[in-house]
Amino acid sequence: MNRNTRKQALIALLDQYQETADTQEEAAQTVELDQSKVGRLSRMDALQSQAMSQEQQRRAMLQIKELKRALVKIDTGDYGYCEACEEPIAEARLEVNPTARYCIKCAELQENQ
Repeated sequence: MNRNTRKQALIALLDQYQETADTQEEAAQTVELDQSKVGRLSRMDALQSQAMSQEQQRRAMLQIKELKRALVKIDTGDYGYCEACEEPIAEARLEVNPTARYCIKCAELQENQ
């Protein structure tokens, strides 16, 4: 995939994750329930939903950070190169994970440390 096409794909993913983060932000707000009108199970359900929304928002924000990092790398010409060994990252790996920072070999070494 050429540089411009890859950049457009990253921007589209960034927009998608930003939309997810924005949606989850509202759902992750503090749960305020009138305890005199709402049963215990409803409160527990609301708190569980809030916790799940907070986690989804956290994950979306991490992806946004990684996508922005990848976009900077495209602009500087460093995209697609391993941060550890500076060898090219396999195109198939970038297709699966466009924010990959390490080649497979170095990623495995990182996991085993």
